[in-house]
Amino acid sequence: MFIIAGLGNPDRQYEGTRHNVGFDVIDRMAEKYNIDVGIKKHRALIGKGIIKGQKAILAKPQTYMNLSGESIGSLVEYYKTDVENELIIIYDDVSLEVGQLRIRAKGSPGGHNGIKNIIAHLGGQAFPRIKIGVGEKPRGYDLADYVLGHFSKAERVFMEEGYENAVHAAEMIVQGEIQAAMNEYNRKKKEE
Repeated sequence: MFIIAGLGNPDRQYEGTRHNVGFDVIDRMAEKYNIDVGIKKHRALIGKGIIKGQKAILAKPQTYMNLSGESIGSLVEYYKTDVENELIIIYDDVSLEVGQLRIRAKGSPGGHNGIKNIIAHLGGQAFPRIKIGVGEKPRGYDLADYVLGHFSKAERVFMEEGYENAVHAAEMIVQGEIQAAMNEYNRKKKEE
């Protein structure tokens, strides 16, 4: 059973912010596969369904970003998930251009507090993740203010493509094609 979790913050005030791109991808997957992500369990909103022939749980932790590991750890323990092969975490990355993806089978948190907390709760870094670029913080901006801010109209165009690509990448990983997903999406965007 796969667990595909998108990170974000609960509450309406955070909807559509850079920090909530994980939730936005889960919403798109839920719509595509007709999965109702409305059950409150394991400190998350979850929904069960079939994605590309595999049983899957879509999850949106409700613990706030920096405590995401509490929810993910509970889900993984309850469903006895093989984190190296059956867990996918989707989240924002300020070191990538808006809408750009970076897929990893494992790795450090790279300064992302939600991922730090997940690593602490799982006791290791070996789990697949899909990072979605939200753009670099402008000089002089506070990082927290930046990631809790909204995308410009122009950025939203790039993000729509990023969301679609993230859904496709998650589908590839579910089908055991993480290497192919990395080959397809871990390249720089071509200059227009």
